[in-house]
Amino acid sequence: MDKILVIDDNDSIRETLTNLLTRLNYSVLSASNGRMGIDIAKKEQPDLIISDLRMPQMDGLEVLEELQKYDPQIRVIIITAHDDMLTTVQAMQKGAYDFIEKPIEIERLKISIKRALQNKKLSEKIETIISDQTSSNRFESTLVGKSQIMREVYKKIGQVSANRVTVLIQGESGTGKELVAKSVHYGGITKDDPFVAVNCTAITETLLESELFGHEKGAFTGADKIKKGKFELAGEGTVFLDEISEMSPNLQVKLLRVLQEKEFERVGGESIIPMRARIITATNKDLTSLVKQGKFREDLYFRLKVVSLELPPLRDRKEDVPLLVTYFLNKINAELHKSVNKIPDEAMEYLKSYDWIGNVRELENTLMQAVVLTNGDVLLKENIMIRSSNRSLEDYHPGRMSLSEIEKRHIEYVLNDTKWNKSKAAEILGISLPTLYSKIENYHLERKV
Repeated sequence: MDKILVIDDNDSIRETLTNLLTRLNYSVLSASNGRMGIDIAKKEQPDLIISDLRMPQMDGLEVLEELQKYDPQIRVIIITAHDDMLTTVQAMQKGAYDFIEKPIEIERLKISIKRALQNKKLSEKIETIISDQTSSNRFESTLVGKSQIMREVYKKIGQVSANRVTVLIQGESGTGKELVAKSVHYGGITKDDPFVAVNCTAITETLLESELFGHEKGAFTGADKIKKGKFELAGEGTVFLDEISEMSPNLQVKLLRVLQEKEFERVGGESIIPMRARIITATNKDLTSLVKQGKFREDLYFRLKVVSLELPPLRDRKEDVPLLVTYFLNKINAELHKSVNKIPDEAMEYLKSYDWIGNVRELENTLMQAVVLTNGDVLLKENIMIRSSNRSLEDYHPGRMSLSEIEKRHIEYVLNDTKWNKSKAAEILGISLPTLYSKIENYHLERKV
């Protein structure tokens, strides 16, 4: 019979879990605080530990950390009512098997327990080398979301950031691929080393090769001195190659060699330079499809996706929109010295109902222009400029517009929305009718039939 230890300072929760686990035919032990739980664990050698996160004197992460020192293979499920990205990543980094939020979904807990115990039995049958290296995470919590799909992303970040494994991040434009790369870098063993980002679409092939590998003096016209490349400058840190799908076939071959041999040469050079950095790549395209079309090397693809991390589009996690809105409003208010800190239910539902083709980046840009146009501290639906979902994103980037262009577009939007009822439009815009007429004339706005 498998033995499970429950650690929770809440008597009611501890009793509830004990009764549940007993009915499921587990042998159950319990402890009312972290120190007691550690003592029982060392004495009774349970197969699995379920621990609360927030406890007096010694919290769940401290319990987990001490238990890991005693037995790196111990299986611990952390439960908490105070979940966020940072604690989820920390828990997974420190070796937690799973991280479950309260109120606990019984079926999910049962599945997690079953998998943890199966995992333990499987681990006991094979020999594995597991790094016990952990790192405290101090990076800013810029990835926002508590949806289940984002929790899985956080768990994976916690797992991969504790080593130098190559990571491929895939997701639509605007989903936050570079933020994930930075989270992996700054949240783990590379946090004290450089993070070097390169956009493979922003540089020509010749310059990109020099940018990555560096060049020797005289290697080509204009190379009047030695230049270190990104691979060399990153040291033991991270090189982030964004839009890897756009890399030329020639450079794909050279990158493959770097990954295989862990070394490279500067352009025009003969000296071998060891490659010590971890490589993280990202793309918004389907690399599998590009491989089938012969546009991307299959051997490089498999080298890059040792660990693959899929970022969900915002339309698949709309429950995160309110959290993102709150986060971005705080950020935008600080940047623009505004105090737009209230949003009616109608406006929030409006934001949640939209499909966000440009994902999180589009939401941030939309909120930016809405805050610019808002008087007072309430973000009204009328100030949220959302166009039809079939629009082209190329011609609509509020974050790149001047204030006058934002104002022009917003006035035009309100006029069209009110079917050019100028009195109603002036009321919505919070300006006088003469002022509206003046702006229509200044911006050369015309009603389109």
